[in-house]
Amino acid sequence: MTLRCAWIGLGAMGWPMAGHLHAAGLLTGVWNRSRDKADAFCQQHDAVFVPDSLAELATAADAIVICVSADQDLAQVIDGLLPGLKEGQLIVDHSTVSPQAARDQAERLKAHGVGFIDAPVTGGVEGAIKGQLAIMAGGQWDDYQTAEPLFDAYGRVHHHLGPVGSGQAGKAVNQLMVAGIAEAVCESLALLERLDLPREPMLELLSGGAAGNWFLDKRGRTMLADEFDIGFAPALLLKDLKICRALCEQLGFDSGVVKQALADYQQLVDNGERGRDISALIHLKQD
Repeated sequence: MTLRCAWIGLGAMGWPMAGHLHAAGLLTGVWNRSRDKADAFCQQHDAVFVPDSLAELATAADAIVICVSADQDLAQVIDGLLPGLKEGQLIVDHSTVSPQAARDQAERLKAHGVGFIDAPVTGGVEGAIKGQLAIMAGGQWDDYQTAEPLFDAYGRVHHHLGPVGSGQAGKAVNQLMVAGIAEAVCESLALLERLDLPREPMLELLSGGAAGNWFLDKRGRTMLADEFDIGFAPALLLKDLKICRALCEQLGFDSGVVKQALADYQQLVDNGERGRDISALIHLKQD
């Protein structure tokens, strides 16, 4: 039986991910906080409807997939869905929120007989567009298996990491590493400029050796060209780093990367950085 899916959240990541579900014949309806974006999606994707409410959307699907920004956004979406949910449905959350927020929503839904998978993704906007995301999932094994056709539509790899909250814990590890790599790459390229080394030869050499990494490959040239129009917004990484800090504090784990990256991205946001990608950190390093 084909799984009927509804999608909530048509941001830079959500739009292409929902598009892949549509291409796989799994998408029945979409909802977005701003109705015009949902209407625009439906104009480009046939046989998809926009409901008047989240509760109405819930009645039209077996699985509801959520892709929003923060803990409070997820809670508000669940609030709207609850009146229309029925026993046996599944909620899949691709947002990056705290593990506790995931567990809290799972408990709410369990009382209504509804399953919940926390499944944050990594791979950036490019990965979403190409259907090459990595998906970290937490929840009941049976629910994870139910969600696998969805993950296959827009993911390159996905794994079940444990009970609810495990996906978000895995994403915290990922974001800690992302922040550390961004710190190193941005600082190194700022030094490259200060030394007046030739950009293109150096980028090729760095990418071809032990320093090579995804961030350098995808963002090296653009940040040196002062282009930050697409990617992962600094304010969102700052939000994720605060989740990392809370987890580290709970575990008594001392992370120098979290401290430095939090301070830097807080300064970047406070300075009114308008760049739409975390590689805008190079502005601080250049100064």
